[in-house]
Amino acid sequence: MIKLENVEKKYSDGYVALKNINLECKEGEITVLIGPSGCGKSTTMKLINRLIHPTKGKVYINGKDISEVNPVELRRKIGYVIQHIGLFPHMTIAENVAVVPNLLNWEKEKTDRRINELMKLVGLDPQTYRNRYPKELSGGQQQRIGVIRAMAAEPPVILMDEAFSALDPISREQLQDELVELQKNIKKTIVFVTHYMDEALKIADKIVLMKDGEIVQEGSPEEILRHPANDFVKSFIGEKRLNLIQDIPTAAEVMKKKPVTTYPTRGLAESIKMMERRQVDSLIVVNQDNQLQGYISIYDVIRHFRDETKRVGDILERFSHTVGPDALLTEVTRMIDENKLAYVPVVNEEEKLLGIVTRGSLVGFLSDIYPSGDSGVVQQ
Repeated sequence: MIKLENVEKKYSDGYVALKNINLECKEGEITVLIGPSGCGKSTTMKLINRLIHPTKGKVYINGKDISEVNPVELRRKIGYVIQHIGLFPHMTIAENVAVVPNLLNWEKEKTDRRINELMKLVGLDPQTYRNRYPKELSGGQQQRIGVIRAMAAEPPVILMDEAFSALDPISREQLQDELVELQKNIKKTIVFVTHYMDEALKIADKIVLMKDGEIVQEGSPEEILRHPANDFVKSFIGEKRLNLIQDIPTAAEVMKKKPVTTYPTRGLAESIKMMERRQVDSLIVVNQDNQLQGYISIYDVIRHFRDETKRVGDILERFSHTVGPDALLTEVTRMIDENKLAYVPVVNEEEKLLGIVTRGSLVGFLSDIYPSGDSGVVQQ
């Protein structure tokens, strides 16, 4: 979606703000740029909407060199949220949100519908707030309006430069939660600049850690925490976080390594016999290369049993949730609990089944760590 290729930014006084930056921000993901002051994160963001121009290299959006795009047209397709919000004080909330749709000559009915829809998304009742002015809202409410104003014209890209930094810790955390939930629905390509590691870990699909105009390390929050590239990264993450991560088991440590599996070509009568023999009510379906295909339950088999032409592959259901072997136990248990799952498959990058984490395997793992017995009785 967004690609920076061999980008350098050198100012007239000789200061080099960016050095050979190569970066890709995937569509529908939140990429967080983080690092100390002066590391180049805000400069990188400003290159994306042509507020500044690279000395060398190219910036692409959807495969198109943005230097060949009219800057006004480019910016109308990019939402921008800044630290100090920047709402127009003389405009109502509705008028603030409608700025870009009006520039694009949207019909009033369409604009009003979009305003109401976005305000509801961030928990602000349109009837209550749309005709108020910014000064009548709290800082957190104003920043919510700043976020939805950036989304109003449905841009594919949203840039957020220290968007929550000016807020108090409670408001900042609330907005982080709301952004994560919002992204599940809107699936925008978001570039987010912050200097808070907790914020980056919480919201990012990919973290890009920068220092002195260079990318020191990039990867998922999991990768950054588990495999810090050097001492700088370790110090930026913080010793407390690193120590905590080292103590949390992974899915690979907790999973059952030999779940009951079957192939798509197997028959339904055979499936029932396998369930009976292994005392399970579902089978995981894999192909000949052990790649995960889905699952069948006893209820699926019974429903289709009379049709002798049916095979496992005809009735299987896809898994809505899987995890990698390095997923932390906290992440896995939250996934199981929030989605009321009986188990979660553990797969590698090639989608090959490694095992499953079940509620039983969780209990078994914990019982191994915290064995029961008379020694557990507290003596008075």
